[in-house]
Amino acid sequence: MTGPLELAANGLTAVAILLAGRNNVHTWWTGIVGCTLFAILFAQNRLYADVALQVFFVATSVAGWWKWVRGDHGEPLPITHAGAANLAWTVPLGVAATAGYGALLHFTTNAYAPFLDSAVLVFSVIGQILMMQRRVENWTFWLLVNSIAAPLYLSRGLVLTAVLYAGFWVNAIVSWRNWYRLAARQTAASAKHAEIYESSQP
Repeated sequence: MTGPLELAANGLTAVAILLAGRNNVHTWWTGIVGCTLFAILFAQNRLYADVALQVFFVATSVAGWWKWVRGDHGEPLPITHAGAANLAWTVPLGVAATAGYGALLHFTTNAYAPFLDSAVLVFSVIGQILMMQRRVENWTFWLLVNSIAAPLYLSRGLVLTAVLYAGFWVNAIVSWRNWYRLAARQTAASAKHAEIYESSQP
């Protein structure tokens, strides 16, 4: 049965995710509150990697909030691409970290589904870091995370949370397309600005 804690955590996190997809700075403070509530909920359900993840989310949300507000030398932080070279080492590192942390939980705790739980943790960390930097590719990692998290939470009886993460899966696709278009517009605008500047030089 869905309790008030799960309802509140899902509601605030849903708002935060929708705001993130729309490139809205208010995603950060709503996410901080939602993640705090989720940390309590996951602790009650022995999803310990998810508890650690929520603590990470709270800390990085504070940093992300500051980074987005501060911008880039007085200008809004632009949406850009992470680049193939960065992703080429990020993904294998994520797989290795998942295996290592999953093994730690498996042998030292009574964690439920430690390797799947660890995959949610590790790839959420990667997605969060890319989101803080306003990289388009953050949404590909959220697609992966949501694909694992929804059935994991359903298996623990967290039906509302599973449904929410299934919705996040759809939102990640929509947001990915939105950020891709925004990045293209910003690149085109920057190129046009550079062209105008060069033509104005003697």
